[in-house]
Amino acid sequence: MLPIYIGLGVLALVALVAILIYNGLVAKRQTVNEAFSGIDIQLKLRRELVPNLVETVKGYAAHEKSTLDAVIAARNAAASAQGPAALGAAEGALSGALGKLFALAEAYPDLKASANFVQLQTELSAIEDKVAASRRFYNSAVNDYNTAIEQFPASIIAGSTGFTKREMFDVGETERAQINIAPTVKF
Repeated sequence: MLPIYIGLGVLALVALVAILIYNGLVAKRQTVNEAFSGIDIQLKLRRELVPNLVETVKGYAAHEKSTLDAVIAARNAAASAQGPAALGAAEGALSGALGKLFALAEAYPDLKASANFVQLQTELSAIEDKVAASRRFYNSAVNDYNTAIEQFPASIIAGSTGFTKREMFDVGETERAQINIAPTVKF
């Protein structure tokens, strides 16, 4: 009789461990989903500021139509992007277009002095900081999740229950190129 109890005890212990591992993987997956939602919210806020920014610039630099059209096209591409990789690339392109827009503002002193433009630029800067923080949180959550589904014995449970690797949120080639360029300082 004792061997039966030992066998049942071992079977119950294995089942308990499997349940704990499965629940841990579900919790990590939910953290990844929540983190991506945080990025998405910040990026939507940024995209909502872009039309106001373009309209403000139009008032001062209406003949810079190609730059303004590029910003709007990049915004629309970012709004329709799906998934972390595509969204990261589209948002990187939008960041590049916005960089050109702000560079354009340097040529128009009245625009740089506009309270509306300065306020929009400040709001955009604050949102950019929040996007960066959200991206770090998301990538950390994805790293934890991907590591968990690859480690033994969780890999056995993850593979049999449909847990798949997630993509990191990449900044995109455009933004990566800007990060690697040292700023110029003029006095």
